[in-house]
Amino acid sequence: MTRTWLGELLDRLDPDREPGRITLIHRMGHDRIADLLPPLIEFVRKTGRRVLWSCDPMHGNTEKLANGLKTRRFDTILSELEQAFDLHHELGSFLGGVHLELTGENVTECIGGARGLNENDLTRAYKSQIDPRLNYEQSLETAMLIARKIQRMNGRAHD
Repeated sequence: MTRTWLGELLDRLDPDREPGRITLIHRMGHDRIADLLPPLIEFVRKTGRRVLWSCDPMHGNTEKLANGLKTRRFDTILSELEQAFDLHHELGSFLGGVHLELTGENVTECIGGARGLNENDLTRAYKSQIDPRLNYEQSLETAMLIARKIQRMNGRAHD
């Protein structure tokens, strides 16, 4: 998305510039977010709009394996999420939301995490044919990362 395209959408969807009316969800992938997100954050800030920023680190990091299964690598999900928090913070913005696909079940749909799931583990408990989900352990790890990031940004790090 370009700044021009974003500006046109914002003008059309929120002509009265109502604070909080618009939620902008970025899903760029861990390898592209550092290049693509800052210009958009700066553009929105310069327009004076007050939007809610949300990160979707799942969809930009989906890949299809040789066996046809879709998966996501836990380290790339966390990388995009960490970068999103850091970029918003550095640019005087605030990441106000996160979109995750997760389950409390013991699925093996995403590679990595505390258990070190790999491609061979996926078929053990792969239940989703649409969007690979974080399992309960990966979900908890992600929640803890978010909590640590917020604490640090609020100056209350307890490492």
